[in-house]
Amino acid sequence: MTLSPAISSTVGIIAGSGVLPFSVAESLRGRGIAPVLFAIRGFCDPVQVAKFSHHWVALGQVGRLTRLLRAEGCRDIVFIGGLVRPALSEIRLDWGTLRAIPAIAAALRGGDDHLLSGVSRIFERYGFRVVSISDVAPELLMPEGSITRLTPDVDALSDIAKGCDLMRAIGPFDIGQAVVVIDGHVVAVEDIEGTDGLLARVARLRQEKRIRARSGRGVLVKMPKTTQDLRFDLPTLGPKTVEGLVVAGLAGIAIVAGQSLVAEADVMIAKADQAGLFVTGLPQ
Repeated sequence: MTLSPAISSTVGIIAGSGVLPFSVAESLRGRGIAPVLFAIRGFCDPVQVAKFSHHWVALGQVGRLTRLLRAEGCRDIVFIGGLVRPALSEIRLDWGTLRAIPAIAAALRGGDDHLLSGVSRIFERYGFRVVSISDVAPELLMPEGSITRLTPDVDALSDIAKGCDLMRAIGPFDIGQAVVVIDGHVVAVEDIEGTDGLLARVARLRQEKRIRARSGRGVLVKMPKTTQDLRFDLPTLGPKTVEGLVVAGLAGIAIVAGQSLVAEADVMIAKADQAGLFVTGLPQ
């Protein structure tokens, strides 16, 4: 795969938690594109940040961030990594933030996709182009088909179909990106706790005997919300997801190909194969 020729020579990575910001930076480096990390304090890993050209910014420092982006020659920017939704009172105020307060307040009155789309519009008004992972690091996207030795059996395929139907139905409500289905029963839907919390909840329900199905059955289905801006917050899986599947006693995970991200793919696949789980990419 090659980068779009429209991508500028320096890309600004607005970096939250997790390994994906650094995977994107490495991908850009490998293609001769200069990445600059704008690491969000309290979220981004300082050890990993130090390996790249970078600046630290506090959550909400719109003015400082836009000045730094211009100074580094970043026309194109990408948002990647985890964040916890802030309260308006927790946002660091500088002059640029004060000017954007009405737009920030409006963005906060809605789900995560509404928030991220609102933030992107603020930066677009400053003249930046917000790009997607598919533009800058397409090899991090989930491919179609199973990437593990095991593939879903007939029962798992039925659970996957039901999970996809449910996710399409609830997508417009901007609730979450994942559901667990076991033997045709929807047992848990992702909410503010995220996928790790969802899997921990399923494990707890098993311990409490609320889930009676034997271990090794059921699937985690992840897909973008139907109204989601695909430049942001794509469904993601990695080694930690597989660890959660094992504890939750599930058979595997199905995630939409081309619209989902894979972190540390080699490690994740090895863990899944060792545990006897499948990981499969669904057609869009």
